[in-house]
Amino acid sequence: MNASVRLSMSSLRAHKRRFAGTFLAVFLGVAFLAGTLVMGDTLRAGFDTMFGNATSGTDAVVRSAEAITTPGESEGVREPVDTDLVKTVEQVPGVAAAAPDIQGAGQLIGADGKPIGGQGPPTLAGNWIDDPELNPYELAEGRAPKKSGEVVVNRGTADRGDLKVGDTTILRTPDPVEVTIVGLATFGGEDGMAQVTFTGMTLSDAEKYLTAGPGEASSIQVRAGAGVGQQELVDRLTPVLPRGVEAITGQESTEENTDMISSQFLDIFTTFLLVFSGVALLVATFSIHNTFAIVVAQRARENALLRALGASRRQVTASTLTEASVVAVTASAAGLAGGIGVAAGLQALFPAIGFPFPEGDLVIGVLSMVLPLAVGIVVCLGSALLPAVRAGRTAPLAALRETAVDQSGASRVRAVIGGGLAALAVAVTLTGVLVSPSIWLAGAGSVTALAAFVVLGPVASTTAVRVIGGPLDRLRGVTGSLARRNALRSPRRTAATASALMIGVAVVSLFTVFGASLKATMDQTVSRSFAGDVAVSTPSFGAGGSGLSPRLAGAVQQLPEVDTAVGLGRGVAEVDGEGRALTVTDPLALERTFDLGKVRGSLSDLGTDGIAITETEAEKQALTTGDKARLTFTDGAKDTFTVRAVYGQSELAGDYVITRAAWAPHRTQDSDTLVAVAFKDGVSTGAGKAAVEKVAARYGDPEVQTRDEYAQSSAGGIDMMLTLVYALLALAVLIALLGIANTLTLAIHERTRELGLLRAVGQTRSQLRAMVRWESVLVAAFGTVGGLALGAFLGWVLVKASDGASDSAFAFAMPPGQLAVVALVGLAAGALAGLRPARRAARLDVLRAIATE
Repeated sequence: MNASVRLSMSSLRAHKRRFAGTFLAVFLGVAFLAGTLVMGDTLRAGFDTMFGNATSGTDAVVRSAEAITTPGESEGVREPVDTDLVKTVEQVPGVAAAAPDIQGAGQLIGADGKPIGGQGPPTLAGNWIDDPELNPYELAEGRAPKKSGEVVVNRGTADRGDLKVGDTTILRTPDPVEVTIVGLATFGGEDGMAQVTFTGMTLSDAEKYLTAGPGEASSIQVRAGAGVGQQELVDRLTPVLPRGVEAITGQESTEENTDMISSQFLDIFTTFLLVFSGVALLVATFSIHNTFAIVVAQRARENALLRALGASRRQVTASTLTEASVVAVTASAAGLAGGIGVAAGLQALFPAIGFPFPEGDLVIGVLSMVLPLAVGIVVCLGSALLPAVRAGRTAPLAALRETAVDQSGASRVRAVIGGGLAALAVAVTLTGVLVSPSIWLAGAGSVTALAAFVVLGPVASTTAVRVIGGPLDRLRGVTGSLARRNALRSPRRTAATASALMIGVAVVSLFTVFGASLKATMDQTVSRSFAGDVAVSTPSFGAGGSGLSPRLAGAVQQLPEVDTAVGLGRGVAEVDGEGRALTVTDPLALERTFDLGKVRGSLSDLGTDGIAITETEAEKQALTTGDKARLTFTDGAKDTFTVRAVYGQSELAGDYVITRAAWAPHRTQDSDTLVAVAFKDGVSTGAGKAAVEKVAARYGDPEVQTRDEYAQSSAGGIDMMLTLVYALLALAVLIALLGIANTLTLAIHERTRELGLLRAVGQTRSQLRAMVRWESVLVAAFGTVGGLALGAFLGWVLVKASDGASDSAFAFAMPPGQLAVVALVGLAAGALAGLRPARRAARLDVLRAIATE
């Protein structure tokens, strides 16, 4: 074994360039994985510290015991608590102070007239708590609000809105309220809690604008006296609290807030990055395997001599694996250092793009170091295993032959296995998509399809390269013909080289198709469901934004140009024990501005005890018109409603509809999510829109959009997602480029004598460079075409699987323009990858090349 190690080390020293591409592939994959894990640990620790600092003075929180959580939301809605309870809490022995805490939605307007925040993270408003230990926000500049209309805002919000102490602006609650900024605050030592905005008002203003009426608060913050622990304080509070109200420790409240941030952002974000780390490492696997396969083929004679001199198969295999181990360990170790650099770069980059990374040192956990190191080593050794075994099987008689170029082709067995996998993939996928909708079956079929593409690569490469490279014979003459023949020389190698790029292009194409399908779905939804002319909405998605004033629809309805204006509010209740979102609206106006499909029953007489539901929910709940449904609201009230209508479509109208009169006794901060407007006959869209905009300006100036504009803006988040996806997938494409470049470089070394002969018989350096570059382009074209086909198929599978698993109807869309750009980028990548090998080939000394053994 010692001889194998010495031989491996001497081979590595002699052929460092051979493994440069492998080193970089492992390095990049490990660095991205380690950087993601370190960044996730750092963010969690930063938020833990920030929340801990912000709530360090709160020893207990008194709140409603029950929360109603609707599907798709991690945080439930709780009933308010009575502020009179503060007096009861203050009388409990061990309580030093107690204060009501009101939380609601409030969005500030910046100096430029545009709303601040709202693109995801919440825009919060609440009462300013005078007790500095109970208030999670700390006054950094100015003073606390003392009279109506005065507010304190977190410093990060003021900076983004170009606001300062003394400025007057508008706060949407959602009704517009004119406020004067009298102070700036920090949260746990930071300018804010990530991108969450906060506006602190007087208690009376908070009750007026953020609650259904005075005397209600979201919770009560409690501070313990000296010597009283948090759990002891909770134990003392519990007996005096009314039924349905609970007390939790400040530590538990902090952990809940941190978990909420983790579930809503950190876990999703880090999982997203980890998926792309996996894609990068998968692409690296093909590049690494190809490198070792070529090296073993090139060293066939050398290995045969070792076998002839007495080396065993195990020793030759061990020698190759030792080389792989050295590359794996050094590249992975360097990748760990690179990962720390990636995390540090993100820590500096996040504030620049508007996301404050919590201050503090990077947190480097054991798992964040051990896992990427282990993955890098396993990927590298696993990729080198088959070539190493092949090296050990080299026959001693091969030492008598000339060093042969790898002529490995596509075997019949491979064609049979690949064809079988392809048939199985199609069968499983179609079953999971069309016959019996199942995400798991569709996923299994997609993975099998990927395996089939990889196995069939060498089989398909010969035909594909002939077809794709056919025009080169006419366009580039002998140079193009030689490039095509070189790409055809080793189908297995061509396929393995192209597979790395194929996977990168496939994932890009997958998300491109899925993103286009989501846009088409949104456009289809609006076109099919929205029968109005314009929509009034707030430019936000996620938890942000303050919504629309519920008085806006009524004001728009008074316009002479308007036939119908209907506002869609949102409520929450348990329907027969299950949390559900309610659409609060005027059912008759809703029917005139939205296509609800076939309606059984009547929407005209819902009243205060009637409800309308979709056919889908009716089937789930086993309800029909005339049946009774038990609704439990967040205020604890339990009412029986009669199902008076069942309608077909729910995409924009929601699954459950009740009247405003039915919702009024249970509402908290009332707001609409959308106002749909239909004009009278003869009113042009431009004239009607202008009239609506004048009214909307009095209610916080929300955006007024035509139907097409509304559909486009609703899909705005998809473009942001795709931009991030493309940026992350650039890493996978870069690794694929390294693989192509490395393969060509090794192939040039392998064909040194042949290239020398071409130069000797008259081929110029420029022709030689062109031949190598076109060979690279052909390999990239094969990978790109395969990636586009696979990505389009997987995109179709994902859309259809989502359609089957969702109540909404998904539309499949193939964006030819965007896919054409992906194809061009793939071809450009091939041309770029061939530049350095082409230059190296052109520099060969003709006489030395001919003399090469």
